[in-house]
Amino acid sequence: MIVRDRVYTIDDVWRLSQLPENEHKFLYLIDGELLFMSRPGGLHGLIASLIAHFLWAYVLERELGRVTTETGYHPPDSRTTLLGPDVGFVHRERAPQPFPARSVPVMPDLAVEVLSPSNTIPELRRKAEVYLRHGTALVWLVNPDDKTVEVWRLNDEKTSSETVGPGGALDGQPVLPGFRLELDALFSLV
Repeated sequence: MIVRDRVYTIDDVWRLSQLPENEHKFLYLIDGELLFMSRPGGLHGLIASLIAHFLWAYVLERELGRVTTETGYHPPDSRTTLLGPDVGFVHRERAPQPFPARSVPVMPDLAVEVLSPSNTIPELRRKAEVYLRHGTALVWLVNPDDKTVEVWRLNDEKTSSETVGPGGALDGQPVLPGFRLELDALFSLV
């Protein structure tokens, strides 16, 4: 059981993120619990930017929506959950217009989290479940150490995951039909 002094909101995150002592932290919320992680390192940023590049190339050509990096998303009906996927995609039909300057009031259709030294696989899996519980259809958890990706989906109200390893490929089903990213091609660039 988690005991807290209070339940935090996205407004608290915005205010706290402006403080000098939080300059090098990413703050996020899960059900009102305030969490943070250190800024990611070079390998993490390289992998996230490559994935964003491949997604943008696919999405722009087809005018499918928005690809973001390190952007805050929260469920439209909750101000106590705020996640910032390393890479996110939201369909054109669901993307707010104009696109917000602060956090996006819908969860992404696809969320990508890259493992870094400041977090753990269990922490990323917890985030995957939160994303899916709040409307995200597809989550990729990228592990640069073993060059694998856990693919998370919600099937019949239950979360499921599978691991794609070297020689395998990520597909965009059900979010980006036809999208394919070979893991060997991705990791050969890092």
